[in-house]
Amino acid sequence: MNLRYAAIKLLRAIVTLWLVVTFVFVVLRLTGDPTQQLLPDDIGPEIREYYRAAWGLDRPLWEQYLRYFQAALHGDFGISFRNSQPAIDLIWQRVPKTLELGLATFFCSLALGIPLGVLAAVWRDSWIDRLTMSFAVFGFSMPNFFLGILLILLFALNLRVLPSSGYGTWQHMVMPVFTLATAFAGAIARFTRSAMLEVLSRDYMRTAEAEGASRFRQVWWHAFPNAAIPVVTIVGFSLGGMIGGAVVTENVFAWPGVGRLLTSSVADRDLSIVQGIVVLVAITMVSANLLVDLAYGWLDPRVRVGGRERSR
Repeated sequence: MNLRYAAIKLLRAIVTLWLVVTFVFVVLRLTGDPTQQLLPDDIGPEIREYYRAAWGLDRPLWEQYLRYFQAALHGDFGISFRNSQPAIDLIWQRVPKTLELGLATFFCSLALGIPLGVLAAVWRDSWIDRLTMSFAVFGFSMPNFFLGILLILLFALNLRVLPSSGYGTWQHMVMPVFTLATAFAGAIARFTRSAMLEVLSRDYMRTAEAEGASRFRQVWWHAFPNAAIPVVTIVGFSLGGMIGGAVVTENVFAWPGVGRLLTSSVADRDLSIVQGIVVLVAITMVSANLLVDLAYGWLDPRVRVGGRERSR
């Protein structure tokens, strides 16, 4: 990996973030006047105009955009229309709870998905392979909200071994983490299996077997590192997608994170909060993809630089 490759990827990430910020700002402003949703219907026009001026909604769209973009560069995403507090403060209060849920889901997905994918490839066409792939299809086919409701019915209402919602103890994390991790572990297992099957058929694997390497060493020392690039790709996408998936899961389990704040802010048309959260999610996903691209350059020297593939 060279500096030019890293600089190109970094520039693309910055441009993508700028496009997301601009698109979200314009779309939210075109959806209507927030005072119609936030203020009572019987309020006087002079009071409505007062709030529009206080929130900067009476200015031309281009002026609102320039003021918003300039402030956002300094970490200021405006004032919450509902709470009259800085939007960034309200968002950061929820971030640790979403990170707690997301990181637990991320590591559970890796711990479950990678070993299952490797086992399915090593014992191809066996009952282990069929069982793993059935789990993978079930995981990424089942909607999060439906799986969450099923878990609540079984473990909270019938067996009464786990709390149905809330936050505070490890028991509160079990069902939300399982709900999110099932989908991502299934995707990781499927990608890991495909990558491992391709690597296991290579000549150097037969050479390692002929040299007397143990099966464990063949799989984890020779095969898995060479199958890591496709796995890194899906892991990167999963890390960003977990933030988006948390929006649904947090609402199902009343988890007080960023996803739940986004849902209530969309209903209230609290534009500052919605814009701040969308930008935060975009930064997470763009950063995850940037890390994946940089990992490509580190793992595989043949990555394309400037449209040409470099030979070994």
